[in-house]
Amino acid sequence: MKFERDILQMIEKDLWMMNILKVTAELGLPDCWVCAGFVRNKVWYHLHGRGREPLNDIDVVYYDTSDTDEETEKKIELQLLKSVPHAPWSVKNQARMHEVNGDEPYASTADAISRFPETATSVAVRMNDSQALQLLAPWGIKDLVTMEVRPTPHFKEKPDGHTAYEKRIQEKGWNKKWPTVKVFSRGGTLYD
Repeated sequence: MKFERDILQMIEKDLWMMNILKVTAELGLPDCWVCAGFVRNKVWYHLHGRGREPLNDIDVVYYDTSDTDEETEKKIELQLLKSVPHAPWSVKNQARMHEVNGDEPYASTADAISRFPETATSVAVRMNDSQALQLLAPWGIKDLVTMEVRPTPHFKEKPDGHTAYEKRIQEKGWNKKWPTVKVFSRGGTLYD
């Protein structure tokens, strides 16, 4: 797996993922993507020769400055649950998430995703109006496909980024779940 098209082709072959993307696209949310573990885990399971396993959540992100009420996100989650019951939906409007994350306002969903903690998690996919898949990877896919976890440039520079990144690394335990994943500290040291 070397190219974005390889990732998209892998997703296209997964009927469950395609249904998630179709249902999400049907909402018509502005600048909407399914991101983070939805894509990352699929790639890592594939590279480890394992099938897809249940996700902790399905992160749906969009960008709408006209309605930044958190309650709207909960209503969207309920809509999605009607389409795909029992799915662990998590919907977040990135036009408000800068406040939660202590950042300057984001300009778009892509801008918000570029500020995620890790480069391998800063990836998203969506089904466009022509029902073709699009991949969004602000920091590229190299770290994702080489299974290397590093902080994004934003998290390297963020004053509290070190603590937040290190805590997240410990909580996620990626190098235990996926034995060939290499996890690097904010300073560049490889974790055991």
